[in-house]
Amino acid sequence: MSGSNGTDESPHEHEDARTENVGSTAESAREAEGASAPTERFEAVDPHREVAEPKASSVTEPKASSVTEPKASSVTEPKADAEAPQPAAAETPEVSGPAETQVGEPKTEALAAPQAPTEVRADGTNQAAPTGADEPPTENVHPSEAPTAVIPVVAPGNRVPGDGSSAATDRLLRSQGEQNPAQPDPEQAGAPVPPTSTAMPSAAHPPQGDQPAQQMQAGPPPQGPPPVTPPPTGGPGGSGGDGDEPGKPGSSLPRRTIALVVGGVVALLAVFYVADLALSSGKVPRGVTVAGVEIGGMSLDAAEAELTEQLTPRLDMAVDVTAGDTQGQIVPSEAGIGIDWPATLDQVGSQPLNPFTRLASFFGNDEVGVVSTRDEAALSAAIEKAAAAAAHEPREGNIVFEDGTPVPVTPQPGQQLDVAVAGDVFAERWPYGDVSLPVESVDVTVTREGLDRALAEVAVPAVAQDLVVRGLDGAVGVLPRDAVGAVLSFVPDGSGGLQPQYNTEAAIGILAPQLAPSETEPKDARIVLDGGRPTIVPSETGEMVDWPVTLERLPDLLKEEGDRSTDAVYRKAEPELTTEGAEKLGIKEVVSEFTTSGFEYASGVNIRLAAQEINGAIVKPGETFSFNDYTGPRGAAQGYIESGIIEAGRPGKAVGGGISQLATTLYNATYFAGMEDVEHTEHSYYISRYPAAREATIYDGAIDLKFRNPFDTGVLIQTIGTSSDITVRIWGTKTVDVQSITGNRTNFTSPNTITLPAGSACIPSSGAQGFTVTDTRIVTDARTGAQISNATRTVRYDPVPIVKCISPEPEPSDEPSGGGDDATSGDTGAEDAEVEDAPVPAPESPAAEAPAVEAPAAGGTEEE
Repeated sequence: MSGSNGTDESPHEHEDARTENVGSTAESAREAEGASAPTERFEAVDPHREVAEPKASSVTEPKASSVTEPKASSVTEPKADAEAPQPAAAETPEVSGPAETQVGEPKTEALAAPQAPTEVRADGTNQAAPTGADEPPTENVHPSEAPTAVIPVVAPGNRVPGDGSSAATDRLLRSQGEQNPAQPDPEQAGAPVPPTSTAMPSAAHPPQGDQPAQQMQAGPPPQGPPPVTPPPTGGPGGSGGDGDEPGKPGSSLPRRTIALVVGGVVALLAVFYVADLALSSGKVPRGVTVAGVEIGGMSLDAAEAELTEQLTPRLDMAVDVTAGDTQGQIVPSEAGIGIDWPATLDQVGSQPLNPFTRLASFFGNDEVGVVSTRDEAALSAAIEKAAAAAAHEPREGNIVFEDGTPVPVTPQPGQQLDVAVAGDVFAERWPYGDVSLPVESVDVTVTREGLDRALAEVAVPAVAQDLVVRGLDGAVGVLPRDAVGAVLSFVPDGSGGLQPQYNTEAAIGILAPQLAPSETEPKDARIVLDGGRPTIVPSETGEMVDWPVTLERLPDLLKEEGDRSTDAVYRKAEPELTTEGAEKLGIKEVVSEFTTSGFEYASGVNIRLAAQEINGAIVKPGETFSFNDYTGPRGAAQGYIESGIIEAGRPGKAVGGGISQLATTLYNATYFAGMEDVEHTEHSYYISRYPAAREATIYDGAIDLKFRNPFDTGVLIQTIGTSSDITVRIWGTKTVDVQSITGNRTNFTSPNTITLPAGSACIPSSGAQGFTVTDTRIVTDARTGAQISNATRTVRYDPVPIVKCISPEPEPSDEPSGGGDDATSGDTGAEDAEVEDAPVPAPESPAAEAPAVEAPAAGGTEEE
């Protein structure tokens, strides 16, 4: 193939190309290229650079036979380059325009075998382009006039690691000179087609006039990006060496170096591991702490001594304990907590063999804690005390009223402490000085939203103004706004809100007294004794406010705006005992009567006052009568005076004394009327004016007299008092007869002698014997005489003590009086004789059926 280079158009052959310096430098490559190939520009095309696209008709594809292939012996081809894919000349497509080549594009721009460019003349004939063989040597040409040889940009993926730029140029030239497009290498038949490289016109041959631009097609257009192969690790061969290629002597050097370095490091670590293990043998592992006390690296004995010194004092130090929202303190030793030293040291462990564990111990601590001994009883007692302080019930949200103003109460959850779990936690955490005990929260049901809703919708409107209730005859009742809190309250509704509750009774208590003048109270029928006969006084019907109906609209009334008033609703009020009911009671005759006498003046005053209280009392069928309840308090305010009582087993005085005589009289009257004995108590010692075993004492608020009416008809109590006696009559319908049988007195006991200083507090008494006596009551049907009941009661009376009131002895005179000591002795002998001469009765047998009933023990208080 022939061509022209420069302007002399002298022919040169390819055999003149200098290829012996392939693989040296980029400059050598350019010299060789200039000597053996036509002047061509292979340059990286800027992706932003616009290349003029020549007409397709201006390019004539050169024939493959026109390319003279350089000698194979002139180029030392690397093995990798020999395997580079080469396209066949027949498969080279015609290029209609230049292909862009981008700088840094990760594709290898392999060049096809060079083809001689043809030059299209103006007359339409083709002429071979001048080749570089006709050019003078490049070293003789001025650099500014020398042909330009542009080295193609090779993508990093297709460069052989370690190659220099000259080596890449060498392989490019070899691929241009050795490949015959017409006869491709059989080894490269299946290789991918390299991309097309577009040659720009040489600067030495610019287009002249209408002459088309010179173009050269380096290969077929790209068929897609070739596979990218990761570059192998570079070797020590230098920039142009192939030390990383298998089979080369330099490829084993880095592996051997790395192996030596790694081996050295491993050996050093092994030496360090063995030395560290040997030095720490028998010691506590490094980084170990017990309750914050560092013992790592110590011997076990030293560690135990250190722990004993540091932790033993903590047993007697108060530990702060937090349980929910409460705080307190517990002293471990007082709670039965101790330290199990062997177990604590056992859990410290031995030296670890794992090298990573040993390495990690240099950078952290291993807290193992204390193993505690515990006295369960003492620990439970201490924890229960803390639990009692920590536990509190949940506080539900609520609304209270303070001075007529509603105040919201914020809901607060409750909490409780699990004693067993808390004991375990304290036993484990006490050495650290602060223990948080687990608590269980007790939730509340009222939410803040529900609380606010009840406050805005119910509570605030309720206190906006007063509530007025209008009654008859101009009477008015007012529920003040500041008193609404006594009527309105709230409870949880179960859905997070508050439900209002209205206390109607509280509202009635405020309003009823104000409307009382407009009401007419009903009057019960009365039975009076007029002319010695029972007479019925008819009952009267009243008219009262029907408060439940009147306050039925209370919730709505407390929400109304403006005038907040309503009218009272009245109803007829029937008496408890109507006229018809009084007639059915059958109170028409005296069924029993009993009288007692012999009381002193003061006692008579009190007896007559109490008798007036119970006079006219009606006991309906099945009802129980209580003496104390009916008379009420019997004090100085009610007109009672001081009279005789029994106090501490001996005679005394108190206001209201002497009432027991009325109680005894009433008891006997109801006894013979056939009433059922519910409660009564005999005197502690026997009083001669009362029947033995059939009498009763009484004391305000302490000892009572009760009986029940067992009949179908009612009874009326009538009392008649004089200055010397008291009589009680029972009116009703007589249906039974009652008989009393008193037994003989037995089991006599002698009195004791009591000596007291003379004065108003000392009431002398000659004393009396104590004894046991029985009473049997027989009840028979008044119409048929059939026996209904037979009951015996046994009573033991204490002896009446002998009370002596002695004045203080006079001071002795200077001269002895005659018979002084004898007189004293004689008086004493006389007193003793009085006690000794007291009769001692012979024992008698009590009634066989009598149950024992003891009188009040000495030291109590009762009325005579």
